[in-house]
Amino acid sequence: MRALGIEGTAHTISVGIVEEQGGRCRVLGQATKMHLPGAGKGIHPREAADHHAEHIGVLVEQALQKADVDPGTLDLVAFSRGPGMGPCLRTAATAARAIALRLGTPIVGVNHCVAHLEIGRGTTDAKDPILLYVSGANTQVIGEALGRYRVFGETLDIGVGNTLDKFARERGLPFPGGPEIEKLARGGKTLLPLPYTVKGMDVAFSGILTAAEQYAQQGTPVEDLAFSLQETLFAMLTEVTERAMAHAGKDEVLLGGGVARNKRLQAMVAEMAEARGARWFVPEPQLLTDNGAMIAWTGLVMHKAGVRHALEQTIVDQRFRTDDVEVVWR
Repeated sequence: MRALGIEGTAHTISVGIVEEQGGRCRVLGQATKMHLPGAGKGIHPREAADHHAEHIGVLVEQALQKADVDPGTLDLVAFSRGPGMGPCLRTAATAARAIALRLGTPIVGVNHCVAHLEIGRGTTDAKDPILLYVSGANTQVIGEALGRYRVFGETLDIGVGNTLDKFARERGLPFPGGPEIEKLARGGKTLLPLPYTVKGMDVAFSGILTAAEQYAQQGTPVEDLAFSLQETLFAMLTEVTERAMAHAGKDEVLLGGGVARNKRLQAMVAEMAEARGARWFVPEPQLLTDNGAMIAWTGLVMHKAGVRHALEQTIVDQRFRTDDVEVVWR
């Protein structure tokens, strides 16, 4: 079975084509374009949606060319139904409906957060992991229980990626800020005391951001700030992930989301997992950031399990919760 997926929840518009091969996901082709806001600006939903509308047609053509497949061989079209920015979601959904109608294929709306988990299960040896999902807007610790992906812990305020982006923006660093902070952190030598806010399996980051800004105003070297910010944020995330593994009785941990590309976070999670005698997994870098392949693959496994969406059911949901999805394919 072969599927085309369109991801368009925030700053990235992406088209991916996948097929199932021996129960695993094989990515045939993918094309992605990121909207980059101007210096000192965050993402404006309408500007991002206009960007997506401008590029989606070319990205579909590029993905098909890279996959070297005929559109007529596609069995399914999937799209990111939510959560995300409304204008961006609607742009991706409209494109998916148009393609599905043109090709006469079924269409499936996919939860973006669940897709990050499923692409990991589809491309690694992870079977029943706890997912540490870390991206710009989302920070969740997720695991399957009783037919749903339960959110064992999450951010109480802003996502870890947004925390890094906001700090970087104030320092005049380019978007996205996470990779720039990772580079600067390698030169840090002093671990500064920052608020460490863990409540059970939930976390909060706004206090850390405020404290880091205060250090910056006092002239603290940006390398020490980047180092301290990473160490504190990632220690919190690793702690709540381990607590979720113990609570759920799971011995696998999977990383997902753009922030999971950070090598320091990977090292901390790996050390924690190895100390527990557990296994840890991380997909290829291009499958960690928002991408069309993860939408295509999740739509494929949903469809195979009997999930069907009529065209009138393909309405986007900006607040589509991870635990709203009935996981009938497991």
